[in-house]
Amino acid sequence: MTNRATLRADFDRLALYDHDGWSHNSHYHAELLRHVPRSGLALDIGCGAGAFARLLATRVDRVLGLDLSPEMVRLARARSRAYPSVQYAVADILACDFPPATFDTIASIATLHHMPLASILNRVAAWLAPGGVFIALDLFEADGARDTLLSALAVPTSALHRVARTGRVRELAAEQAAWAAHGIHDRYLTVAAARRIAAHVLPGAIVRQHLFWRYSIVWRKPRA
Repeated sequence: MTNRATLRADFDRLALYDHDGWSHNSHYHAELLRHVPRSGLALDIGCGAGAFARLLATRVDRVLGLDLSPEMVRLARARSRAYPSVQYAVADILACDFPPATFDTIASIATLHHMPLASILNRVAAWLAPGGVFIALDLFEADGARDTLLSALAVPTSALHRVARTGRVRELAAEQAAWAAHGIHDRYLTVAAARRIAAHVLPGAIVRQHLFWRYSIVWRKPRA
């Protein structure tokens, strides 16, 4: 797990290059959003500049977005002035202690790999109200020939999507450099490992592998 101070500094730097355009994460936002109940209170773990928090606000009553990076939270607040139901705070989710059954939806976009997965999933299970939904998207470590083949297929497909949505084949050089510097600290689970942990902590969770180096978790907490 990356040192929290290092992680904060990385994302304060990356905030300089954040945009609300297409990305490998946003490509799956709509698919995740359809699992969100149409009411209640949502928590967005690692909200970044608030892109998914603003989507959550179109479905639920209130959204709380938390992020370790003050610069990301500053951006999120600036971009969410038209969303009064969304609030943001600078916070380390590993230091938070919400009462049980506080949230009806908990979401996490590309943040789980910065934390011990079993630990955060146990917190999610406690913080969700019965019938509540957890949705997550995260990066994975390739494992075996199948993942290598999928990665090879993803490269040209990603380039086509990026050109169509942004007009650019890749990020600007400075943005690439910032992400590369952050990537030195990142460690990912394989999809199989994530699936094992999710099955143990969140029985019945659906874990799916996606093309653009991502996997998703969808879990509805039992009502009884």
